[in-house]
Amino acid sequence: MQHLFQSIDSFLIKHQQYWRFEPFFASFSDALLWQQTHPELCSWLSTLSELQIEQYKQDSSLLFDHIGRFFPELKSHLASLYVPELPNHGLQLARGVDSGVPGRKLAQIVSMGEAALAQHHGKEWLEWCSGKGFLGRILASQSGEKVTSFEFQHALCESGQQEADKQHLPMQFVQGDAFDESAKQVFNDKQHAVALHACGDLHVTLLKHGVTHHLPAMTISPCCYHLIKDDDYQALSKQGQASELALTQQELRIPLQELVTGGERVKRHRFLEMSYRLGFELLLREQLGHQQYTPIPSIKKSLLSEGFEPFCQWAAEKKQLNLPQVDFDGYFERGQQRYWQMERLSLVQQLFKRGLEMWLVLDKALYLQQNGYQVSVSEFCSRATTPRNLLIHAQRNV
Repeated sequence: MQHLFQSIDSFLIKHQQYWRFEPFFASFSDALLWQQTHPELCSWLSTLSELQIEQYKQDSSLLFDHIGRFFPELKSHLASLYVPELPNHGLQLARGVDSGVPGRKLAQIVSMGEAALAQHHGKEWLEWCSGKGFLGRILASQSGEKVTSFEFQHALCESGQQEADKQHLPMQFVQGDAFDESAKQVFNDKQHAVALHACGDLHVTLLKHGVTHHLPAMTISPCCYHLIKDDDYQALSKQGQASELALTQQELRIPLQELVTGGERVKRHRFLEMSYRLGFELLLREQLGHQQYTPIPSIKKSLLSEGFEPFCQWAAEKKQLNLPQVDFDGYFERGQQRYWQMERLSLVQQLFKRGLEMWLVLDKALYLQQNGYQVSVSEFCSRATTPRNLLIHAQRNV
C-alpha cells in the first residue's frame, strides 16, 4: 500500500501540468494549454469532433486507448489503480426494510451493507451521518445487533426512529454535530462504524474518532473530498504529509467530475448551463471590460429553457449590472464553442481522476494502518451504480 501510494504520488507530481488547471477558465484561450510543451497532443485534441468528445467523456477506456501514446507511463499507472470488486450476492431484505429508499440509492446501500456484514467485527454498529438510517436498517435486520445512528438533522432522526420502531429494529438515533466535542459520546470500543458517502471532513472526523476510541472495525466509502474547512487538504498519513502535492479544495473536486450516472436530460442541462455561463462571461469581458471572472449564483433548471438572453438578464440583475443591447445569439454561439474547448481540455484531466481519488483513499488507509489496523481497499459496487464506489475496510489488530 505504501509503495502504491508513492507510485501514484510520483506520477501525479510529474504530470501535474496536465491536471492542475480549471477547464472552465482555460477554455477562454483559443490555444490549448500544452501548445508549447506537447504540440502533438494539442493537435490531436483539436481534431476531435463534438461526437468524439462525448464518446470519450462517457467511455474512459476508449479515451485511455487513444490518448495513451502521448503519455508513455499512463498504461502502467492505470493498471496499478486496480482494486478488487467485492462479490455481490445480494441480500434478502425483510419486508419494509427498504421502505422509502430510491432505486439507485438502494442498490448502493444494499451493496455497502453486504460488504460491511461480510467483514463484521464488533458487537454493535455505529452508523455515521445516517440520514434516515437506511443502511442501519439493513445492518440491524440482518445481524440483530444494536445500531446507533448518528445524524445532524433532527427531522431525519425523528423519521428514522419512527420507521425503526415500526419495524421493531434495535436502532437508536442520536442527533448531534459531528464536529462538536459531544459527538465523542456516541463511540464505544464494541462498535463497527460504517459511513456511506460521508463528505470530506465528516469521514475524516470518523476516522480520527474511530482510532481514538479503538473501534474494532470501520467500513467507509468516502465522498465529496472538497468539503473541508481548510483551504488545502490536510493529509492524515505520514506519506501524505510528506508529499509535495498540497491539494487545493478546487483540485479535490476533480475526482468527482464524472457523468457516469447522468442521463440525456442531465447532460442537456449541463451543456446549456455551462454554455450560458461561458457566453455571459465573454459578454462581460468584451462589453463591460471585466478583467476578473464574475461568479454567478446557482440557477433553477427551469430558467435554462427560457433561453440565453433571459439568463443574461437574470444574471445581470443578480450582480446589479446594466447590460447593453448586444448580439445575444452570437454570444450564445461563442459560449457553445467555449464549452467544447472546455470539454477538450477536461479529457486530459480525466486521465488523472482515479489516480487522485486513490491518492486520497490510500492516505486514509495508510493512516489507519499506522494506527494499528489491518486495512483493505476495494470496490463495493460497480461504477455504473455509483462512481464513488471505493471502500476502505479497517479491522483493528488484536
